[in-house]
Amino acid sequence: MGEAFEPPTGDGIESVELKSALEERYLAYALSTIMHRALPDARDGLKPVHRRILYGMRLLRLDPTATFKKCAKIVGDVMGDFHPHGDQAIYDALVRLSQDFAQRYPLVDGQGNFGNIDGDGPAAYRYTEARMTEVARLLLDGIDEDTVDFRPSYNGEKEEPVVLPAAFPNLLANGSQGIAVGMATSIPPHNAAELCDAALYLIQNREATSEQLLTFVKGPDFPTGGILIDSAATISEAYRTGRGAFRVRARWAKEDLGRGTWNIVVTEIPYGVPKSRLNEKMAELLQEKKLPLLADVRDESAEDVRIVLEPRSRSVDPVILMESLFRLTELEARIPLNMNVLVGGLVPRVIGLVEALREWIDHRRVVLQRRSRFRLGQIERRLEILGGLLIVYLDLDEVIRIIREEDEPKPALMARFALSEVQANAILDTRLRSLRKLEEMELKREFDALTKEKEGLEALLGSEKLQWSDITKQIRAVKKTFGPETALGRRRTTLENPPDTAGIDFTQAMVEREPITVIVSEKGWIRALKSHVADLSGVAFKGDDALKVSFFSETTAKILVLASNGKVFTLEASKLPGGRGFGDPIRLMVDLDDGTEIVAALPYQPEGKLLIAGSDGRGFVAPADAVVANTRKGKGILGVDEGVTATVLVPAEGDHVAVCSSDKLLLIFPVSELQELSRGKGVRLQRCRGSSLVHAHVFTLAEGLPWRDGSPEGRLAHAGILEKWMGHRGEAGMLMTRSFPKFERFGK
Repeated sequence: MGEAFEPPTGDGIESVELKSALEERYLAYALSTIMHRALPDARDGLKPVHRRILYGMRLLRLDPTATFKKCAKIVGDVMGDFHPHGDQAIYDALVRLSQDFAQRYPLVDGQGNFGNIDGDGPAAYRYTEARMTEVARLLLDGIDEDTVDFRPSYNGEKEEPVVLPAAFPNLLANGSQGIAVGMATSIPPHNAAELCDAALYLIQNREATSEQLLTFVKGPDFPTGGILIDSAATISEAYRTGRGAFRVRARWAKEDLGRGTWNIVVTEIPYGVPKSRLNEKMAELLQEKKLPLLADVRDESAEDVRIVLEPRSRSVDPVILMESLFRLTELEARIPLNMNVLVGGLVPRVIGLVEALREWIDHRRVVLQRRSRFRLGQIERRLEILGGLLIVYLDLDEVIRIIREEDEPKPALMARFALSEVQANAILDTRLRSLRKLEEMELKREFDALTKEKEGLEALLGSEKLQWSDITKQIRAVKKTFGPETALGRRRTTLENPPDTAGIDFTQAMVEREPITVIVSEKGWIRALKSHVADLSGVAFKGDDALKVSFFSETTAKILVLASNGKVFTLEASKLPGGRGFGDPIRLMVDLDDGTEIVAALPYQPEGKLLIAGSDGRGFVAPADAVVANTRKGKGILGVDEGVTATVLVPAEGDHVAVCSSDKLLLIFPVSELQELSRGKGVRLQRCRGSSLVHAHVFTLAEGLPWRDGSPEGRLAHAGILEKWMGHRGEAGMLMTRSFPKFERFGK
């Protein structure tokens, strides 16, 4: 054995608390994601990857008129010089900038396969080529004239722009999507000409509000077109706060085929929806019989979108067919608005429409000032040189003598003519051929022109009014380039009100009408057997569960369920689980309070009436339409005191009511003695001393009272038999005698 192993002494090891270490590192990661990946700059509307791609393409001289270059070259240069991330990430960003269905105003002009609206991916970057578009040129316009700040690239070898000059309102025109840490952004595209009009108004009226700017900006303008169906109030609120959502529908038209037959043709689909996924979803719903009005879906698209929808029959209403498709498929999409951007390139904040445009025009003013100062510096340097040259022309012979005879001509020139070093160098660098008389006139002309330009620039920099006037001219030029009369600038998304569908029952349109048998178990599990099944002896239940109630219905119906706390819930029959298993607990389908149970269920009959009652014998007749709930929370219909539970929910069709307590006391009275309410506690149906109300039934006295005794066909008690139990509401009733030997419950 050697020497014992000595543990490390701890030198160079620092003890760090895990919590603080994680907080510090996660905060650094979060800030990096927010600042350098997910959120766009409010001034140029670009994230760093897009800015680096455009700047990299500029360095490669890929202007709109230049020849195309391989995307592999672009990706390689951008990755090597500016963006130290995966090549695929850079290429994906480059591809998106070129897709005319993703970008309202593409920044990259692509040649080759750059993907399509179906959702197919692009070809590999070794096969595709690209160059910049006119929009990208505008974004970079003046970048070499000290208009923006530069920072060192990741390896310190080159410099990259912090922001682009952005002579185009790119943030809103092309929009942006991004998910950071703890925040996200979602800005839909807009129409550039409308944004220019709004910006011009904002320059004239600095205190304008987002509502006033909506006179010009009608709403989003998606590259894929579509129809915006939101109300003006909704759109106004979204733009004021910077948060909201827009509902966009596909554009469709009815195409007559002759002899009364027709198809529907969809020509524009919502923004961001892959066409292949949309078609697959419709085909799937068709197969599942969830689109009974539709017979077939065909995609006949070539360059343009053309989806043909064939109706089940010529009698189908095309509006109802389309409304059902809008509800079930992505032919209607919800586009979120969350204008979370980096204000000033530093602070993440949600801004409204007016602030977004103000950020852009203020940035344009800064660019104008910096560009003017840069040009002023160039002019002053040139004027200095010209001044020296013009002095020299006054005595050329002396200049030539000094150059020929002096050992150090530069100091001699500077001393003789009182020149600066820059001027002396310019003279010494002058070619002999430039000493002709004509050249002196050219220099004088240039000197005068530059002096005049200098005065203009100094006036511009000294006047805020002149600066805004210059920016106004620039914005007007952009508007002319992308005006409504141009193919690219024409508004594609229109604003329309959706058709009035208040009186249409869409369940009929969206579900194939088929008979079913609904089964509810004692423990609150529900399922639907296909067709009407009278014999339920073969139906199995889970564990010690058993049948509570069953009834015939249809897939298009609604099912009303009463809970013991007096709430009524509404279930769609088409969404009930099938009869192969044990079904599903109703508790999973609705928000059932703890400690409550399902006590009754029945099919909803429009314009019908229902009798609802509790274990204390109180109840009332309610209109069925007032009981239907549109949410999972249900509707509180019957008010119950502590210790009382709701027990009865039955159709109120007939002229008399039979009620029965737990101690087998039966009472029959006219239904006219009951109140009709939408909700409440109601009135006393039966006086229950030490017992509780367990059954109730509304029937027509002339037809008799049906009741079950365990036999398959049930029994019927006629008016003559029932006479001894006839009474008035609120009485205790009389004991059931031999006429009801094996009473189970009322009804057939």
